[in-house]
Parts: sequence; C-alpha cells; structure tokens
Amino acid sequence: MRAIQITSLDGPEAVELVDIESPARGEDQVLIDVKAAGVAFPELLQSRGLYQLKPPLPFVPGAEIAGVVVEAPEGSGFAPGDRVAALPMLGGFAEQVVADVLLTFPLPDEVSFAEGASFMFNYGTAYFGLVNRGQLAEGESVLVHGASGGVGTAAIQVAKAFGAGRVIAVTSTDAKGEIAVQAGADEYVLSEGFKDAVKASGGVDIVVDPVGNPPGGDRFTDSLRCLKDDGRVLVIGFTAGEIPKIPANRLLLNNVSAVGVGWGAYAMKRPGLIKQQWEAMADHLASGALKPIVGESFPLEKASEALLTLDRAQATGKLVLEV
Repeated sequence: MRAIQITSLDGPEAVELVDIESPARGEDQVLIDVKAAGVAFPELLQSRGLYQLKPPLPFVPGAEIAGVVVEAPEGSGFAPGDRVAALPMLGGFAEQVVADVLLTFPLPDEVSFAEGASFMFNYGTAYFGLVNRGQLAEGESVLVHGASGGVGTAAIQVAKAFGAGRVIAVTSTDAKGEIAVQAGADEYVLSEGFKDAVKASGGVDIVVDPVGNPPGGDRFTDSLRCLKDDGRVLVIGFTAGEIPKIPANRLLLNNVSAVGVGWGAYAMKRPGLIKQQWEAMADHLASGALKPIVGESFPLEKASEALLTLDRAQATGKLVLEV
C-alpha cells in the first residue's frame, strides 16, 4: 500500500511517499481502508522530533482517520463495509490502518469522510474542556480564542450544542471572524483590543484558550480580566508560541479559575472514555449541530504541502489528506 513515512527529523519537506506492506490486525483491532486522514500539529511536530510521542524511524504518522471497515473482531459491533471514524494514533497517512475497537466509531451517513477525519480530536478536546473540565452550564457565555481554527470552530459548536447562551469568537482578521460566525459564533471581536470589547459587553463565564500568548504579549491576563465572578479560563494549548505565566493574585481577587485541559493524557488512562464522549456527541454530529469545518484537502502524495500549510499558519478549519 501507499503511505507517507517520516524517515528523518528534517521537517515537513522531508516526509516521503513509499510503498509498504499493509498493517496486520491485532485481536482487538479493526482494519480500515482509509478515505481521509486529518492533519494536525502533532504530525507537524513529529516531522521535527518535537512531539512527546517519538516512534523509532521510519514511521507512518496520522492519528485521526475516516474510512471503511475491511476486517473487525467478532462481537465488536463492526462489520466489513461499515463507515467509521477512528483514532489509530499512528499510521493514518496510508491506504490502510488498524485502530483499537474502543477508538473506532460508527460514522453517520450524513457525515463525509473528510468531516469524520476532522472530528474526534478537535471536538473531543472541546467537549472535555467545556463540559467535563469547564462545567458549562445552561445559558453561560463563552469566549473562544483562535476561533477560526480546528479547535476553535469545534469549541464554538460544542458550546452551542451543550447549552451556551452566547459565544464570542476572537480572531486576528475579519475574514477569520466570518469563518467563526459561519461555525456558529454569535459575534466576533478582533484579537487586538479584544479585552475592552468583551468587558464592555458584560464579560463572559468561560474563556477557551488554545492559543496562549503571542511573543511579548499578555493575552492570557486579558482573558482573565474578561471573566465574570466564578469564571473559568480553559488552558488548552499554546499555538501562539508562548506559555503564559498565571498571575495567581487575579484568580484570588476576582474569584476565577484557570483550568487545565489535557484531554489526550486524561483519556488514555481511562479506556472507553473517548467512546463515551463520541456517543455523547453522536446525535449532534448526525443532526449537523456539530459540523467540522474542513479546510483545504490534499492528495496523499502532497502530505508535505499540507504540513507546510499548517506550519505557515495558513490553515482555516481542519486540513485533511484524501486517500
């Protein structure tokens, strides 16, 4: 089968299209014909040896896919021909992959393969952050940083689907703001000066922050200043490049919280949790209330170009490889 391999740690330009043997299915695994694979920051970091998961070289990256079942264990609930999404964790940038039964999910007919390959990482992160860690309550207001990206658009939709009354997007440009509104945000504000605009509107209950601080900036403290009493900042990631330092006096004086959202590490310790989260979101996915914003699609042989698009911060929505 055709597959993309990372053969050196020289970055996205160095990934290679190769012919290798199809993977062998283990006892509790599903063999899947891959139709689409999601492209995300872990794969970009892996191409440079900067991700915490460091398989020996060479290896096939690709943690999130959608496709059609080829073989499945008896009693798994899956059969050849079933449409599925899955989290193989590695190996997804290929024509076939194996995934654990607990990390394989039935894909509704209404959902495309590209959407299926764009769903669980972003929406699972958003669900874990807002519902599990953030304890989102009916009618609360939510501010979403990086709102035109994969996690941002997922957070907008999850917030709305699970009871938020008002969702404000924060974006760097008006064009990205329009993407966030199309994803379901009630309004957007530009990142430059967002604090004053949000405070003037009464503040928010929850801030979703997958961005962190831009170099030399203090966006995180401004987010704390936007919170109402009992408000929460959800610390999801640092795509802007700088990890904020939390001024604990602001937590104390304003009775607000900074909440860590490490979905992957948490879920891996609890087998079956991700399957439960999929089931909690499945009806919303089928109805279209949760609809991944798929960005640019690339053929498998252009995986390097897809990774470079992500590296250059040129992506909106989720990038996918069509296999």
